[in-house]
Order: sequence, then structure tokens, then C-alpha cells
Amino acid sequence: MSGAAAIASRLAALRARVADAAHRAGRDPAGVEIVGASKRQPAQAAVHAVRAGLRALAENYVQEARDKIPAVAAALAAEGLPAPRWHLIGRLQRNKVREALRLFDVVETLDGIALGDELERRAAELARRVPVLIQVNLCGEAQKGGVAPAEAARLVAASAAWTHLELIGLMAIPAAASRPEASRGAFARLRGLRDELRAQPAAPRLRELSMGMSGDFEIAVEEGASWLRIGSALFGPRAPAGRGRPPGARPAEGERG
Repeated sequence: MSGAAAIASRLAALRARVADAAHRAGRDPAGVEIVGASKRQPAQAAVHAVRAGLRALAENYVQEARDKIPAVAAALAAEGLPAPRWHLIGRLQRNKVREALRLFDVVETLDGIALGDELERRAAELARRVPVLIQVNLCGEAQKGGVAPAEAARLVAASAAWTHLELIGLMAIPAAASRPEASRGAFARLRGLRDELRAQPAAPRLRELSMGMSGDFEIAVEEGASWLRIGSALFGPRAPAGRGRPPGARPAEGERG
């Protein structure tokens, strides 16, 4: 089976599993979107996924996206196909915000007021209104980005001053687990936190829950996920860690996804 055919087949299978999980939870499958996590995958794999009907892709590194996103856009334009929506799902350093906003449509990893201020400043320069999600560190893992759940309300309140950012949801990466079911509690906590924060005046559009990856996405759907960050289950194995990674870049969060 060719690369294009394999990706199309995997996408169809993923959508069927998402639909089954949504029905188990009494949800409409149309409320769940697969976001293809294409880190350490070639641009051609991303093109295959869009041809198969995927509408959103994600990258962890600004450095990797710098070449990949234009290459994907050019290949799709040559076929008369629209570019996908690109999500940034890795930690964002403030000195890379300007470039990130030139590449990405959505930033899922807002994790502090200082980063929010810089995103606001750069989005204003580009005359853009940027959808953002707050990354929440549910398990207090030092190696992962995100705010503690108790600090999320403070960040939501600060967002009222950011007129060029649109706060639309929460994102989380649960602790690694050997069984998908072990992630259920974390997913439920993120949903509960989202519902609690929506009562704030600054959060009327806080609706998206970006949670669930290749190993646990069905549990995430059952617990209310609206965006699933799917990597290996869609694209197949990635290049080994370190290959294709920009020099000096830190290991990506959520490698299992």
C-alpha cells in the first residue's frame, strides 16, 4: 500500500473509531476533529493527509514548521487544494512568537501572562486575531509546559486585555500511562476546569478541549474532547527522536501521540 493510500486508510479507520466513541458518550461525532500531529514526518505525508480529507495539522517546533508549512501549501496549491489549518502544539518561546504567528493559525500552548502579552503585541503588528488555547499541566510534571489548574483562572482573567487574541479552549497532555483508561481522570478534570472557567466574563468562547492522542483518543472523546492530536496512528512511525529535529530543540512533549 502506498504512503498516500496508507494514510487515507488510517484516517478512515480513525474517523470510524471516533464516531463509535462519540456515540458511546451520546455525542455527535461532528463535534470532534482530528488534528494530524505531523512532527518528524515529511511534508509529503502531510499533503497525503490533506488530500484524504484532513483539515487541520499540527507541529511542535517553529523551526521544523518553517520549511514544512510552505512546502505543504505549495504542493496543495499546485493541485488546486486549500491549505489546512495549522496548530502549534509545542512550547513557544517568546523570541519565536513573531515567526510562529506568520506560520500558524492556532496556538494551543499559551502558558503564562508574559507569553500572552507577547502574542498580543505581535498579533497586533500583523493585524491578526489569533485563536489560542491555554495549556494546563494537569499532573504537575516539571518536564511539561502549561499552567497549574489553580492558575488557569488568573490567565483567563488576564486575557480580557488581549484584543488580538481569542481564547477558545484548553489543551492538556496527561501523564504517560500503559493503559488508555488511565487517562480518563485527567481528561475529565480538564473538561470540568473548562466548564468552571466558562463562568468568567473573559471566557464566553472557551469551548474547545484539545486532548487525546494516538494511544488514548477514544477515552478523550468519551470525556468531551473536541480536538484530537493524532500522530503515529495517522502517519505511521516517526523518524527516530533526534532525526529531523532542529539543532538545539528540546524533545517534543507528548511523543507517544
